[in-house]
Amino acid sequence: MALLIQCVLLCLLFTLVVMPAQYKDPLSMIMSYPPEIIKRVEELPQYQNVIKRREKSHIGKKTVGFIFLTAVLSAAAYFSGCKSFGTAFVHVFTLFASVNVYDLVILDWGIFCHSRKLRIPGTEDMEKSYRNYAFHLKGAVIGLALGAVGALLSGCIIHIISVI
Repeated sequence: MALLIQCVLLCLLFTLVVMPAQYKDPLSMIMSYPPEIIKRVEELPQYQNVIKRREKSHIGKKTVGFIFLTAVLSAAAYFSGCKSFGTAFVHVFTLFASVNVYDLVILDWGIFCHSRKLRIPGTEDMEKSYRNYAFHLKGAVIGLALGAVGALLSGCIIHIISVI
């Protein structure tokens, strides 16, 4: 039951972190948009040099976020009773996977692919690119792989803590 509650809370928290920023400024998440849209934005004069600046910031934010999330999920697993590598790995991977699947189905396919408010001015005619479900699925598969790495790290952290 604790795992289910944690999954729901993480999905809610993820939504509160991502969606308001994206609705306020769709360019804030430009590096998560399909490549055809990024290419078009690069060609538009009003967005000159925006992509290069956002790309550096995007990679840094995702790296820091991944490390922070791994630490937080390790703590959640530990305080949920996970005291071995295996139980921590399964717990943390389940948390990562639940947010990943929620992001894919609800936020990407359900909202992003259909919300006109998330269209970057100058790309409104690219409806097919915005509804690129395969692009989002590929991102979710990459997210699951990263979740496995985070779960491995969490399992190691929990194992080390348990041995000490």
